[in-house]
Amino acid sequence: MSRLRLATTLLSFLAGASHATAAPQPCESLSNLRLPDTTITMAVSTSGTFTPPDGTPLERLPAFCRVVGVIRPTSDSQIEFEVWMPAAGWNGKFQGIGNGGFAGAISYVSLAQAMGRGYAAASTDTGHKGGATDASWALGHPEKVIDFGHRAIHEMTVKGKAVVAAFYGESPRRSYFASCSNGGRQALMEAQRYPEDYDGIVAGAPAAAWTRFMFSFVWNSQAMVRPSAHIPPATLAVLEQAIVAACDRSDGVPDGVLVAPDACRFDPRTLLCTDAESAECLGAEQAAALTAIYDGPRTSGGTALARGFPPGAETGPGGWAEWLTGPAPGESVQAAFAQGALAHMVFQRPDYDLRTFDFDRDPAAVEDKIGPMLNATDPDLSAFHKRGGKLILFHGWNDPALSAHETVDYYEAVRARMGTAVDALVRLYLIPGLQHCTGGPGATYCGGINVPVRDAEYDLSAALERWVEEGLAPGEFVATAAPDRSNLAEPAPATPRRRICPYPQVASLRGTGSPDDPGAWTCEAH
Repeated sequence: MSRLRLATTLLSFLAGASHATAAPQPCESLSNLRLPDTTITMAVSTSGTFTPPDGTPLERLPAFCRVVGVIRPTSDSQIEFEVWMPAAGWNGKFQGIGNGGFAGAISYVSLAQAMGRGYAAASTDTGHKGGATDASWALGHPEKVIDFGHRAIHEMTVKGKAVVAAFYGESPRRSYFASCSNGGRQALMEAQRYPEDYDGIVAGAPAAAWTRFMFSFVWNSQAMVRPSAHIPPATLAVLEQAIVAACDRSDGVPDGVLVAPDACRFDPRTLLCTDAESAECLGAEQAAALTAIYDGPRTSGGTALARGFPPGAETGPGGWAEWLTGPAPGESVQAAFAQGALAHMVFQRPDYDLRTFDFDRDPAAVEDKIGPMLNATDPDLSAFHKRGGKLILFHGWNDPALSAHETVDYYEAVRARMGTAVDALVRLYLIPGLQHCTGGPGATYCGGINVPVRDAEYDLSAALERWVEEGLAPGEFVATAAPDRSNLAEPAPATPRRRICPYPQVASLRGTGSPDDPGAWTCEAH
């Protein structure tokens, strides 16, 4: 055989070998798996009950292989991750799991839920330990900020797929990522920076414009820094009632839910106290604070730095009283996030005082210091589109944590950048009444994360998979009341039910049909 023929034969063999299916491995043998920059610390067969570090047991788990590892792409990286793989009934797919807040922990509940649906799933702490609003780990550790910003999810995905391939003897046929809040930001980072990682992505309430949200958080905190400007829960209830009375009938259904709160023009000064100030009306400083919150942060010259919040659904669990106003000045969840990011990531002074933030001077420093690592606002999704990737965005119109206007702005930027390709790439759904990822009045459950109903008409994750695997693009869908989380196989969606339209359309009730009948609604131009 000639040298040329021998070389050609060898190259053909190697090319074929690269696509060959490897032999599956027993779970415990994966402890010997060698992956770049990675140490597998545990590989064990598990079933029944598993107790995570928080001490809350997960019960009735199917038999699965649990692989635990650490990834160290830099000398200051310590990215812990886990991969859970069902021993039987694998659906051939990989599910990446995101993190809320500043991350800092493995999402064990989400791992169990995904695996219970037949997925091999992976989760990471993104390279540090800590609570949702704890950013102390970032002080003096720029590589850990990069890990948190985007590198850890990518590393988890690459290594997680390799573990799956070793266990089953074949790579996942499809890979999906679905998460909300910071997890939604992680989702967009994957589409923008690592388009080869996932075939389909659901990004809910994405904290994508991270620096802009920090400006908003500080702005809202400063607006209510004086006790006389702070808005207590009782006054929030009065405010919401006035907003509903002014704007709720625009969709034909007076039900306490604003279908298009961006069209609601409500002036807080209409609630100014005429006599002594009380919880039933607004003082002048409270009205000014609300106007600032609805308007959004600006420089002294009037230049907008971020978007404000739409009106509606200010009350209820997980509403403004928790996220935006807090029990006292400077004690909101927004203030806690801003304090963590600015003190430990930007100015690197643990005693940093949010009241000293200067909206003319300091935004540039924030953008320069953490914007390149944390912002997921690149509208160029051409690489993701080229490989056939699909993206679904959703955001609650009444999110008290992250303004839905920012997600609308990102979608519009993608449309401007991608042109006609956008319809084959991305959908945006704005959910009336939905607060931050979950909760809020009315029909606010749309699947996408946590416990889906696995019906493409009711569940955005199911609609995404049908889009990727069958080419059927999602259109209108139905939001419902949240399902019973104790029943992962819920056969039918709960009521109330509402038709949700793809942006920029909005739902409107036609005729005298029941508001709980999705067929009684129609999608119209907004």
